[in-house]
Amino acid sequence: MSTPVILAILWVFAATATAMLPIRRQYVPGVLLLVAAPVLMIWLGAVHGWLAGVAALAAVASMMRNPLRYLWRRVRGTHPKLPE
Repeated sequence: MSTPVILAILWVFAATATAMLPIRRQYVPGVLLLVAAPVLMIWLGAVHGWLAGVAALAAVASMMRNPLRYLWRRVRGTHPKLPE
């Protein structure tokens, strides 16, 4: 198994563990995972082809859909409410 595949598996485990945390404790690890995701997707795509990169993009979009929605709304200029 290649290094990017092993790191992608570890990323999934870390994202799952982060999702189990209380919402206020998810911010720091969630941001770190969001920053690491594009690097990992590009690396997977470079080593294993564009199809692996697209599969990684689908996985990241699925697991990080709520933070991505929040960031998208912030970019568009609206101010979404954070959960209590």
